[in-house]
Amino acid sequence: QVQLTESGGGLVQTGDSLRLSCATSGRTSSWSHMAWFRQAPGKEREFVAHIRGRGGDIAYVDSVKGRFTISRDNAKNTVALQMNSLKPEDTAVYYCAAAVIDYSDYGAPRDPLTYDYWGQGTQVTVSS
Repeated sequence: QVQLTESGGGLVQTGDSLRLSCATSGRTSSWSHMAWFRQAPGKEREFVAHIRGRGGDIAYVDSVKGRFTISRDNAKNTVALQMNSLKPEDTAVYYCAAAVIDYSDYGAPRDPLTYDYWGQGTQVTVSS
């Protein structure tokens, strides 16, 4: 059974940093797409960052460009999200997601429906 497990969330102040990690039960190199999404209370799930299991095609939502960095470590089967200069609007539950099928459509990495497996989420709270 495939499992994705996020860790690294917490309560921080504006301007602080956090590093989220997603451990996968399968090889990260075997996934076509891996991504981070987030969901704030009362809002829809939002795409944050994407990377292919074999690397490349890195993409971010505009609001985190220059502050967040997605990376994967295929030796450890983990995907990380380094979050710097955190803002209160970054407060949300952050989810790791993985997709088996390789979609070539430009919008696929940002679409939650692309992803077959999801983690349980980790809470990130940024106080002002």
